[in-house]
Amino acid sequence: MYTELKQSLPVHVIDKGDGYAIAVIDYGQEHDLIWVVVLNESGEIWSVRNQEVRVKSNWTMGRRF
Repeated sequence: MYTELKQSLPVHVIDKGDGYAIAVIDYGQEHDLIWVVVLNESGEIWSVRNQEVRVKSNWTMGRRF
């Protein structure tokens, strides 16, 4: 299942940098979620395994890293 996010989500991709998640791909219960991320620095679009994606901190929402 491919789900386009209504609002992009700021994320950090390990070893690639910061970007915005624009969609999620779910191949089912036997597979990891795949995040579709546009990287800030290069503009590249990557499909990234769930283990490599981290949500950015958000002071307003109480997420402080």
